Amino acid sequence: MSQENVEIVKRLADAFGAFDLDVIAELVSPDFEWVPVMSDTLGGGGYRGREAFEKWALDVGSSFGAIRPLGEEFRDLGDRVLMLGRLDGQGTASGVPVGSPLGWVVDFRGEKVSRIRAYLDHGEALRAAGLAE
Repeated sequence: MSQENVEIVKRLADAFGAFDLDVIAELVSPDFEWVPVMSDTLGGGGYRGREAFEKWALDVGSSFGAIRPLGEEFRDLGDRVLMLGRLDGQGTASGVPVGSPLGWVVDFRGEKVSRIRAYLDHGEALRAAGLAE
């Protein structure tokens, strides 16, 4: 089952990059929680449920012409998967490219993703997953 979870995370990352909300909805639980990078800095926690996630996607889509999570390393942790890679994108108005390290800690409930916590630092993602750096 765990390798299947890794494949689901890969599909999910591709769907995030394409802003394909239908594929995302297929892979996540109805009460899915998305905790994007800098969520604490922006004054809140995450987004819960499809409507909240769609609002986030629209907000991000208006600021970035493209934003792609690129997974380079995946660690099967049983009922969770750690993805380490990069976040690449481009500003909508400016056209300026943006890039950063990216880590996702992806929690599963059964065969569905129940939560993703995103980090712009691999060390933070490793710690959040309960792994030493």
